This record gives sequence, structure tokens and C-alpha cells, in this order.
Amino acid sequence: MDKKKNNLTRRDFVKGSSLAAGGILLTPSLLTATPIFNKVKKLKIAVVGCGGRGTGAVSQALRADENVELVAMADAFKDRLEDSFSNLSKMFPTGKINVKPSHKFIGFGSYKKAIDAADVVILTTPPGFRPQHFEYAISQGKHVFMEKPVATDVAGIKKVLESAKVAMAKKLNVVVGLQRHYQASYLKAYHHIQKGDIGQIVSGQVYWNGGGVWVKPRKEEWTEMEYQMRNWYYFNWLCGDHILEQHIHNIDVANWFIGEYPIKAQGMGGREVRKGKDHGQIFDHHFVEFVYPSGAIISSQCRHQKGCLSRVSESFQGTAGTSYTDGGNTATLNSYTQGTIYSHDGSNDKNPYQVEHDRLFSAIRKGHVINDAENGAKSTMSAILGRMATYSGQEITWDEAMGTDYKIVPDENTLSFDSLPPAIRDEHGNYPIPVPGKTKFL
Repeated sequence: MDKKKNNLTRRDFVKGSSLAAGGILLTPSLLTATPIFNKVKKLKIAVVGCGGRGTGAVSQALRADENVELVAMADAFKDRLEDSFSNLSKMFPTGKINVKPSHKFIGFGSYKKAIDAADVVILTTPPGFRPQHFEYAISQGKHVFMEKPVATDVAGIKKVLESAKVAMAKKLNVVVGLQRHYQASYLKAYHHIQKGDIGQIVSGQVYWNGGGVWVKPRKEEWTEMEYQMRNWYYFNWLCGDHILEQHIHNIDVANWFIGEYPIKAQGMGGREVRKGKDHGQIFDHHFVEFVYPSGAIISSQCRHQKGCLSRVSESFQGTAGTSYTDGGNTATLNSYTQGTIYSHDGSNDKNPYQVEHDRLFSAIRKGHVINDAENGAKSTMSAILGRMATYSGQEITWDEAMGTDYKIVPDENTLSFDSLPPAIRDEHGNYPIPVPGKTKFL
């Protein structure tokens, strides 16, 4: 009886939190705010992190509003910044690219100068730096688009949650790149689930199984810090492993559709095929069972192994029916007694990556507030919880994990390319790799 009471209390808390009540688990929340910019005001944009995702996010931001311009760019690497600037200049040959040489900021700590120059900030560096960048942007009163995940350790999650409160108090817009929340097929599926068309979700399976990502060969002139920064995906302090960097999308959909965050996780994982010295620290497969306050159990799979079954989707079983969604605009819901309830035709759906920015700039213009930051932090923490479970081989609860001081990311302002990164190779050139049964978090 006490356990049931505690679960209900937690579930009510999550659903009744300031962000959930505003619709953050449903659609982006719109809260009344004082208008900040009318259509006449030209909005100045800065991007921090000029890789492929940063360049793409800037192009979407520039298409989202007629009266905007890119005025500042920051990146650890000059070549990456200049490539991004060149590509954006070709996409927008007139009017919207106004980045002077003095507003191209290079190196660790350069984010502050870029943020200071703008009204709206795009944060797309490796996620380990996201909490520090977000905290500074909010402290300076900036509207923010930031990519997922929003942190790689518990200390970062706590920082983002605190900054989310400040953003809400200041009525600043924050959109997080969990774009399923802006995708028509997922919104339609969620609408039917909220109506009770498949009953209460009791189980589900979520997947991000694919072949993996790039490796950049080490160059003799690179320091260890530069090598890790160039290959950020393979180092936990920068990326957080692919369960966090990619699979967060599917875990976030489970949280969203169930209306809760997991209370505990256990699982397994390892390095079966991607285990060379050029593969850093991360696993190539994870399997996690997430348990939710309502009793729902979600089976979570992610894999980076070439030649295997590829699948990026979510399936849920409710007391009255089932749902299926995937990133390709598919959404199908079925009743156990009546057959198909809904099948989504996504042929005319707008790109959700673009919709994110359309909604962000519309909210800024209209004086509304979207604040995705709390959900972004809690879904990121859900994936971190899963990683802690697979790395350790132990069952770990949400409260136990959040009760730790787990921190793997140093203060960016103390770093240079001559600094020693948190992950150091041994005499054989191997990086420290988590070992289930030996790696500890509690």
C-alpha cells in the first residue's frame, strides 16, 4: 500500500510539474509572457558549435523568420567554423549572414563572446559542454535552441534543471532538439493515447539499432585533447555514449507517451565488434529495462554494429490496444477489439527539425514561452540512468543516481588543447572502458 502511494505521488508530481502542466510532455508549452520582439526588430543569432548539426540548425533558424541574421559563431576549431560559415554563405547569399571576422570566436571559452552578441543562441557543441553553455546563455537573458542530449553526467543534469527554472522565471524560450515533440505523426499518436484509445500503457519496446558513425584517424600533430575533441562521439565526457546521444529520442518518446520518467533501470551492454583503440570508451550495444511509477516496463535497445538488423522505432502495448511510431512519419494505433484506430499519412508533413525553429521564433515574436529544458534534462537523465545500469551491471534507481555527485566534465574555461582530457590512454594506447560487475556508480 505504501509503495503504491509513493508511485502515485511521484506520477502526480511529474504530470503536475510546472512544465508538464504547461504541455511540455504533450506539445511545446505556451505560457503567457511579455512580448519581447515585434516583427520589426531584427533578431540576432549566434551559434556555438559549428559542426554539421550546428550548420543545419542555423539554416533552419534563418528560414524560420524573415527578419533574422547570423551575427556570431564560436567553435573550438577554426577549420570547422570556417567550413560552416562558407556553407551558410552559399545557402544564404544575401542579407542573413552578417558575421564579421571579429565575431568569429575560436577555442575553449569562446562561447561567452558569441552568446553576448546575440538575442537567440543555438547550442550545438558536443553535449558535455551543454550545461555550462546553457547556464551562461540563460544568465544573459538569451532565448535558446539547444540540441539533445543536454548533459553527459549527473552534475550537468542538475545544472540544466536549475537553469531551466531561471529561464522560466525570466520567460525565456528554450527549445530542445527532441524533435519528435514537433513531428506530426508523433503528436497524432500521442493525442490518441491521451484520449485512452489504447488504454494505459503497460509495456513497450524502443529501438535505435544501426551501423554506427564516423571515426577520424589520429594525426601526429594533434594533442590528445584535440584527438578526443575531433572524435568526441567516442568519449563519455563529451558524448555520453550512443545510448545517450541517439537513443535518447526513443527513450524520450516512452517517457512522453507514458507521462512519467523511469524510477529504476537494469541492463547489459558491451563492445563486441567496435572495440579498437580508435573507438574510445563507448559500448557498441546496450539493452535496458526501464521501470516506471505506474508499473509500465520499457525494453530499450540500441546497437552500433554493421550488418545487423537496423531499426529506429517505438512500440507500446496498452490495456486496450497498441501503438507504433518511427522517425519516418509512421504512426499506427490498433485496438484489440476494433482493429486499426489510426494510421498516419505523413506524405505532406513538415520537417520537424524546421518546425522546432518555426515554433521558437513564432513564440519569441508573439510573446509566448516554450520551455523544453526540464523535459530535456529528465529524458537525458533517463538515458544516463540506462548507461549507468549497463556499465555497472547493477539495478540503479533514479533517486540513487540523482543522489550522487557523478561528474566527468571539467570546467571548459580551464581547458586548452594542451590540457589532459578526463580519459587517458594506458601504456598500450587503450582507453579506460567500463566493465559490468566492476564499474561502480553507487
